[in-house]
Amino acid sequence: MNIGVLGGTFDPIHKGHLIVAEEVRARLNLTEILFVPAGQPWLKPNSPILAAEHRVQMVRLALGDKPYFKLSTIEIERPGPTYTVDTIAELQGQLGAEDKLFFILGWDNLVQLPQWRQPSRLVKMCRLVAVPRVGYPAPDVNSLEASIPGLSQATILLDRPQIDINASVIRNRVGQGLSIRHLVPEAVERYIKHHRLYVTP
Repeated sequence: MNIGVLGGTFDPIHKGHLIVAEEVRARLNLTEILFVPAGQPWLKPNSPILAAEHRVQMVRLALGDKPYFKLSTIEIERPGPTYTVDTIAELQGQLGAEDKLFFILGWDNLVQLPQWRQPSRLVKMCRLVAVPRVGYPAPDVNSLEASIPGLSQATILLDRPQIDINASVIRNRVGQGLSIRHLVPEAVERYIKHHRLYVTP
């Protein structure tokens, strides 16, 4: 099986995440996409994020009964900072020898990859699927290759979809009492309202 892995804080998950996942799944003919909410993201040590239970539940609601999308709580269950290389290694251990992993990340994250933990090991374990982030230029994969040998061979650079939805805008809109309909799945919108998430006291 060819399996996509889409990680993130999902604070909250929104329709952009689902569109990206479906585009990658369809274009690369993947069997399924695993959505992996981050536990304690090492790149955001001082950024307050919502409790894991809420983020996991919103992902669960967003995925609903979509047969190709699955939730993995592998990072939430692991103590300490969350590193992608550890997650991919752990997922590999759970899958069959013939299964291949495709890690989905934004153009902006691909540029930051040399700062990640053990990037050279990461590119040996999975393919990287880099998708556009509005406002960011396409990465120069050849220049990144100098820092991470093997990166260009391991990377699939996509030119779409171009999605201009981000979680911080959604959190701000909720805090201002503005509508987030059409930005998040209906079940997620109801959950946010019911639990009064992102509402400034």
